Amino acid sequence: MSPTTSEVLAFARAVHVLAVLHWIGGVGFVTLVVLGGREPAEAILARFLAVERRFAPQARIAVLLAGGSGLWLVQGLDLGWRFAEPGFWWMHAMVVVWLLFALALFLAEPLFLHAWFERLAARAPVRALALVRGFHRLLLAASLLTVAGTVAAVHG
Repeated sequence: MSPTTSEVLAFARAVHVLAVLHWIGGVGFVTLVVLGGREPAEAILARFLAVERRFAPQARIAVLLAGGSGLWLVQGLDLGWRFAEPGFWWMHAMVVVWLLFALALFLAEPLFLHAWFERLAARAPVRALALVRGFHRLLLAASLLTVAGTVAAVHG
């Protein structure tokens, strides 16, 4: 017996939520725990680079799953019209946050960002730490605002 459309969409929704949970939860952990602390900048950056090296592949998979399942849901539930309505701002926010992370993880980081950041961290660790903390805080704030807005709009 093949699954019904409703079962496929329920599965897509579950994949979407789990992917976002893993991805944004990881961003929160890196931002608040890994980049936190009062140790010397060099120690925090070494910890960040070690964690980032292991988490980046997981984040790439989660971002792909979130994007694919989100597209599946928009298509399967015929939600494309929402992008024309300002009241559905959170749909746009989801796409923008997803695009920022996709560009960072799939283009900027592997092509130039990782090497550039490691060079900066070696010559100016305090500046590098301030930069990466600020960038991660901004991304986390945008992500959490988007998640909160989406949950409030869908379930509020």
